[in-house]
Amino acid sequence: MAFALRNFNSFDSIVIQCHDNPDADTLGSGYALWWYLKKLGKSPRLIYGGRNPISKSNLLLMTDNLHIPVEYVEELDYVPNLLITVDCQYNESNVTHFDAENIAIIDHHQLTGDPPKLSEVKSNYGSCSTVMFELLQKEKIDINENPDVATALYYGLMTDTGNFAEISHPADKDLRDYARFSQGDILMFRNANISREELQIAGDALKNAIYDDTHHYGVIEALPCDPNILGLIGDMFLEVDILKCCIIYTRLPFGVKISVRSCVKEVKASELASYLTEGFGGGGGHLIKAGGLLNRDLLEKAGIEYSDEGIRNLIQSRMRRYFTDTEIIYAGNYTVDLNSVQRFRKLEVPVGYVKATDLAETGDKIMIRTLEGDVDVTVEDDLYIILGIDGEIYPCREKRFENSYRLIDIPYDYPAEYPPTVLKTLTGERIEILPFAKSCVTLGGKGIYARELDHRVKVFTSWDPEKYYLGVPGDYLAMRADDLKDVYVIAKDIFVRSYEAIGE
Repeated sequence: MAFALRNFNSFDSIVIQCHDNPDADTLGSGYALWWYLKKLGKSPRLIYGGRNPISKSNLLLMTDNLHIPVEYVEELDYVPNLLITVDCQYNESNVTHFDAENIAIIDHHQLTGDPPKLSEVKSNYGSCSTVMFELLQKEKIDINENPDVATALYYGLMTDTGNFAEISHPADKDLRDYARFSQGDILMFRNANISREELQIAGDALKNAIYDDTHHYGVIEALPCDPNILGLIGDMFLEVDILKCCIIYTRLPFGVKISVRSCVKEVKASELASYLTEGFGGGGGHLIKAGGLLNRDLLEKAGIEYSDEGIRNLIQSRMRRYFTDTEIIYAGNYTVDLNSVQRFRKLEVPVGYVKATDLAETGDKIMIRTLEGDVDVTVEDDLYIILGIDGEIYPCREKRFENSYRLIDIPYDYPAEYPPTVLKTLTGERIEILPFAKSCVTLGGKGIYARELDHRVKVFTSWDPEKYYLGVPGDYLAMRADDLKDVYVIAKDIFVRSYEAIGE
């Protein structure tokens, strides 16, 4: 049975549980679920446990101004029909145990055990508020019906992604752009976010910074604090004249929260955050600001000591490898040794296409939102949008389209998780792409030269010299046979399904 909020309708006594020491994300997503259940005619309770009730100023303002009916409880004097944990998982160390007949989970963190049947966990989302937003959308519930709910979800996403600096998934961007929040409330919450004690933590952290003069990066370890403080420290730290990027981290009971900042195009903050957390959690964000989490359970399972020294050694060794093990290629300046590459031609594989003028008027500026990121283009009569073999999106001119693709008369079936959308830049109108998509197949063309990578490569392509495309071992470095300066990266799984070697 697919997870849906309507499945909760069969339960009578329902308790929604936030994690101990609640943050804005657990409160916002819990509140939205409470509001939905009230619309169903239920009488849910919204609770949290732990050692102490909420004391942070911004969260007290949030619960008061948005009328969030959350209760601090040390014990339940009854066993509810259903207990739903939001932004956390039942029996985790930061979730007070309460007995219940049935358990459900709504979360965005890595799974730490076998989930119950009633579970919706989206580990690649930036916040639980986004998971709740999607679930409400599926029920045809508009969060903007209730400005308090819209504001709570927006603030939950904002705080869990470092003021949106760590957003990477398009679903998070959808919530950010859709919610009609109270600007006055958000401004009030933001201006009550830092205590005097946290300001002291920031000052002490900056005094103990570590610098790498060879690769021009810095590392700061902060005492346990609210993850939002890390971004504040990072923004100040990056203003040091020798730094091109920096990482700030704090060791918390459940894991290590990191914040990354960059001011050079050779280091995408989002990509560095993913590299630092690979295998132990996850990270993401923007080109210049990003963040992530090293999960304590995963670290300890790998034999990494969860101590100041153990975490310091892990982060500093990964930072050194990041700079020493990566080759940077600027396409216009790259000269290929033809003895090191092999000739390939493209297979005829089915893909999709949409004519841009089917989505918007000529001259309109649109943003194509995909899993790979947002692509800004201006609609022109000869512009096509290609949906690749894995659902990847890229623009294509009509002349190249006619030379590279053949139309086929079969329905188009999109292969990826997140259906791409178009946002009209001026109006914010959201348009689904898939209803307009048609099928075509790729043609061989003049082929490419390529070689499999055995190390990490960052390629600044001829068509986008400001942002690099990352290749990792197993991917392919490729260049067009008729233009050896057109250098790019093809992911391994796409390459093996799209190309075949040409014999000598």
